[in-house]
Amino acid sequence: MAKAKTYFFCSECGYQSSSWLGKCPECGKWNTFTEEVVQAAKPSAGTKRSSLAASKPKLINEVSTSETVRIATGCDEFDRVLGGGIVPGSLLLLGGEPGIGKSTLLLQTALAIPGKRILYVSGEESEQQIKMRADRLLGEGKKGNGELYVVSETVTQRIMEHIEAVRPDILIVDSIQTVCTEMIDSSAGSISQIRECTAEFQRYAKESGVPVLLVGHITKEGSLAGPKVMEHIVDCVLQFEGDRNYGYRMLRSLKNRFGSTAEIGIFEMRGDGLREVENPSEFLLSQRDENLSGCAVAATLEGVRPMFIEVQSLVSSAVYGTPQRNANGFDFRRLSMLLAVLEKRCGFKLGAKDVFLNIAGGIRVSDPAIDLAVACSILSSNVDIPVSPRYCFAAEMGLSGEVRSVSRVEQRIAEADRLGFEKIFVSKYNARSLNKKRFGIEIVEVSVIEEAFRTLFA
Repeated sequence: MAKAKTYFFCSECGYQSSSWLGKCPECGKWNTFTEEVVQAAKPSAGTKRSSLAASKPKLINEVSTSETVRIATGCDEFDRVLGGGIVPGSLLLLGGEPGIGKSTLLLQTALAIPGKRILYVSGEESEQQIKMRADRLLGEGKKGNGELYVVSETVTQRIMEHIEAVRPDILIVDSIQTVCTEMIDSSAGSISQIRECTAEFQRYAKESGVPVLLVGHITKEGSLAGPKVMEHIVDCVLQFEGDRNYGYRMLRSLKNRFGSTAEIGIFEMRGDGLREVENPSEFLLSQRDENLSGCAVAATLEGVRPMFIEVQSLVSSAVYGTPQRNANGFDFRRLSMLLAVLEKRCGFKLGAKDVFLNIAGGIRVSDPAIDLAVACSILSSNVDIPVSPRYCFAAEMGLSGEVRSVSRVEQRIAEADRLGFEKIFVSKYNARSLNKKRFGIEIVEVSVIEEAFRTLFA
């Protein structure tokens, strides 16, 4: 019996060492080495040699190219994030928190793709559990893809045997952390297993031209579990996120070799699965019968998609000695910066008051164009004067209190006009290049925060 060998692997880059190291010599990270017992098995004599090894170098002008026909998923939001559909031979990785809906999204997609033979490999559920979930997603009297095969398996060698028998057009593996290979004698989910299994599926995808969709777990810090090299191997990294207390889910592209990473897909989680949200502004803007202070509407962009969100603020006298600051869906450090600007540059005394900020809908926004809406909502709550719900804001604030221009302001104004807003507050530097006659909405130009305050609360 061969003696087991112990190696240390870097959780960031997958670097292998025979002894523990405090700092990884490959990526430079500290305290990232974990110990694993590895016993590599010798490949059998009948193991086929990869066809990639027989390839020869070619001049780039001699490489023949043909337009690749993408595979439509039947879900417009999913296709938007992918760049128009699934590219044949690509390797996709979908990550997200437990219970966010990763398996639901892929199973619902597999049921919706027409005319494609799909193999759904699950290492977490049995065939009966997958069938129960599929019936719930389809509903009574509906039939999905008739060529969807499901199997519960965790060993890659057996998965390849199932692939040879089924010969699918699309392969789905849920999840990569539960799959292991017999070539390495270590537990599933270890760094060496994840790295080797991902490489095996990559070789299969590139040699056969069959796209492979992998589900990935994330750690408590929010990063994908496994070595960082896994994200480099795959062609596309998708992040499925959302707040469990709300029904909205967002699909972001963190890496995409075949499309833009600026797109975003929005879904609503319902009892019968995920539903596409074509107009997210209608869901993110709360319905108010009365004008209340502390609310302002911001025109933001998620990728290249305009969305209108409601910023809610509450400013009150501090009960304890130290004022409280709290922000949900917004960067806390940026909130502190905006409060400092309002007090230092604009003269609003907020240092001794509690400030609470919330982005309605449970989403998180990092677009600096909502700075003016945040400032106006805080000032509205401070003076207890409401801002009209028919007004919206699209501008960034600087450290000196100036209102700065933002990108794609025409797209924001056009969307505000379409949704029926009466006024939109933008930077005067943006307004210089605008053709105001194109829009039916009134465009208010401001250069400093005091001008917006006087216009709103005078």
